[in-house]
Amino acid sequence: MPSAAPPSLLLLPLLILLLLAPQCSSSQQLARKLVLVPTPPTILSYHNGPLLTHPISLYFLWYGSFTPAQKSLLSDFASSLSSASPSHPSVSSWWSTASSYTDLSHTHVTSSLSLAYQVSLPSPSPPTQLKKTDLLALLLSSLSSKSLPVDSKGIYFIFTADDVPVEDFCMNSCGFHSSTPPSAATQNQKLTYAWVGNPGTQCPGYCAWPYALPQFGPQTPPLVSPNKDVGMEGMVINMATVLAGAATNPYNTGFYQGDAGAPLEAASACTGAFGKGSYPGYPGSLFTDKKSGASYNAHGVNGRLFLLPALWTPATQVCTPLS
Repeated sequence: MPSAAPPSLLLLPLLILLLLAPQCSSSQQLARKLVLVPTPPTILSYHNGPLLTHPISLYFLWYGSFTPAQKSLLSDFASSLSSASPSHPSVSSWWSTASSYTDLSHTHVTSSLSLAYQVSLPSPSPPTQLKKTDLLALLLSSLSSKSLPVDSKGIYFIFTADDVPVEDFCMNSCGFHSSTPPSAATQNQKLTYAWVGNPGTQCPGYCAWPYALPQFGPQTPPLVSPNKDVGMEGMVINMATVLAGAATNPYNTGFYQGDAGAPLEAASACTGAFGKGSYPGYPGSLFTDKKSGASYNAHGVNGRLFLLPALWTPATQVCTPLS
């Protein structure tokens, strides 16, 4: 992508105008001062609740039409989380930032994650819109029918296909994590689950940027996708974002900033940052694959290349990208 001028250079003309401008009213002067107020730092406070410190088993529920190639991409990402890669940086080194979070007993978020089981469910034709309650019902039904096992130490991911409309998808959400209420289907346990949609045909500019033209703002050229599927690249980014949030803030009592109902979490606090020097509209400095020209920042299993969001780091209290 062509680089834009750094923020410091963008502010220079404004500072010159302020120095040369005639005296204005107090309200105008105040407005100008407000323009120069720096953005407050992002601090994720710990709210003393549990984190996911036990080994995590991942369960995938595919809803709608996904090709084997699409499924293998997210499966390889899941398998890369705890797999050491000969090439660096890797998906597992990215997760090491998430596992640096500690709870009240100074126990770390787990570094052990594995894909345990997958199940596929067809959607009606044409698909009907799903509300969040419908997504939960899909999971509970799969648990009740024993298509998926009940695992209090697992995270259940519901993936919806690119033609499945979901409540709030593409408007203010690309994915979320939550927990089930105790019920007979969950053997009276509270289970962690998440949803991520495929934005390939619905909103690639919102949920698959920077591999698609941005939905808003300057139409800077998109990056080349390493896996040749823009929608699935978006799902990787959003799965990574949701997974980091679920591990460090599983019950809205962990690490977050802001309202507990709409918190900024480990990755969502760093939205749009993928490499060093990132700023709004520019994902930062990334690696480029010599053969395909694709942009990435992490190596995974089976030779996969991924783009993963920066994570807020407790030790430094800043968003830390891989590249």
